[in-house]
Amino acid sequence: MTTYPHLRQDFAASLVVFLVALPLCVGVAVASGVPAELGLVTGIVGGIVTGLMRGSSLQVSGPAAGLTVLVFEAVHEFGLPVLGVLVLASGVLQILMGALKLGRWFRAISVSVVEGMLAGIGLVLIAGQLYAMADAKAPASGLGKIAGLPGALADAAGDPAALAAVLLGAGTIAVLVVWKRMPRQVRTVPGPLAAVGLATLAAVAFDLPVATVEVKGLLGAIQPPSLDTFGELASVGVLGTIVAFTLIASAESLFSAAAVDRLHDGPRTEYDKELMAQGAGNAVCGALGALPMTAVIVRSAANVQAGARTKASRVLHGVWLLLFAALLPSVLAYIPIPALAGILVYSGAKLIPVREIVGLWREHRGEALILVVTAVSIVSVSMFEGVLIGLALAVAKTAWEASHLKLEVIDKGAGPVQAYLSGNATFLRLPKILDSLEALPQDRPVELDLSGLHHLDHACRTALENWAERLPHFSTSLEAGGTPTAVGTEPVRVTAS
Repeated sequence: MTTYPHLRQDFAASLVVFLVALPLCVGVAVASGVPAELGLVTGIVGGIVTGLMRGSSLQVSGPAAGLTVLVFEAVHEFGLPVLGVLVLASGVLQILMGALKLGRWFRAISVSVVEGMLAGIGLVLIAGQLYAMADAKAPASGLGKIAGLPGALADAAGDPAALAAVLLGAGTIAVLVVWKRMPRQVRTVPGPLAAVGLATLAAVAFDLPVATVEVKGLLGAIQPPSLDTFGELASVGVLGTIVAFTLIASAESLFSAAAVDRLHDGPRTEYDKELMAQGAGNAVCGALGALPMTAVIVRSAANVQAGARTKASRVLHGVWLLLFAALLPSVLAYIPIPALAGILVYSGAKLIPVREIVGLWREHRGEALILVVTAVSIVSVSMFEGVLIGLALAVAKTAWEASHLKLEVIDKGAGPVQAYLSGNATFLRLPKILDSLEALPQDRPVELDLSGLHHLDHACRTALENWAERLPHFSTSLEAGGTPTAVGTEPVRVTAS
């Protein structure tokens, strides 16, 4: 015990994380359109491989709801054999970015873009899984999923089997909602496990006509990518999906690490090493043909709250997943798919930051707009394009704010007209600057004060000099910062400091 002083706490925490991760691994796999066992494989690798590496000591990795939509689209478009290539290439990219010390730069990504990304994923995930709850086939597009929901639910109301599936899924969601209000002794069983367990008992006890998980066995589900599938790397669509996997998985993992660091007083996350650990895990998952992994805040928070002290807890949780997959895979065949869909609907709802949107709208409407546009773009276009639109909008907003410029004109009716420029004079605001200056009286002295400028770029400086030179008998040298200068004796005087 002296060698492992926290073994008791870590052992107990690992069991809690295992019980939380088990239904989520299976649910994410089924929702992604791949065998359920592949979700367990990713959870095992996330625990044992990534868990052993340095980075974030208490963060737990595995298949995440945040990538479900993208994985489903990739499997549908390129086929399951290509999934391993996508995940393997993404892992290699993550390792490379970590080695180049790019991990910390993910912290510079606009929080509004990340939250908008998660909100968009949540909306598509909820819509898609509601079809699974209704035992119906979901349309391909995000907008199609949302538009078709009323009809799908109406059809389910007239079909006894579909109605049973809807009620089972709704019951699963209800258990998850009320579980946090249950007595502490009851809550020792994690909510997702309790919800799936109760749904499974109800399906068996009442012999409900609902679909259950198909089981192939762990070895039967693992399909390492063949050499032929690597030829798909020449496809632009495949390369775009790899970039999307890499950016989204990395951003979600590192933002999760920052959130987990706020939950405990232990060692802080080493972001570049954590990115390499995630990359190593994804490379192994890709080699096994499994799902991509990210750090998962639900499991990580459960790990911290259960009293974990070292990374031993997350490694042990991977061991328990491996033992379950090897010894008890037939248990999965009893789990109703509507119950797993209910868990993912609940998880999708938690991805939508309703309170944050309200707060942002009150204080930073531009950030709220970025969040909403990113989410809507993901739903209406696709994951990759939606994130790019959000990033472009965030960059445009930053550029606009960085070029904030104020021109104040004081005209007392006699003496010089005083004009004060303050803020950042960049080419983005050059038309406004020139229009305002050219509108000043041409037959009276003008004093232009640049002392309030924080930045004067080359384009603005040249334009101001040209404006001054067009005035009669005037020459000037403009500088932002330094000694005030006034060159010339004619009606216009320029004061720069």
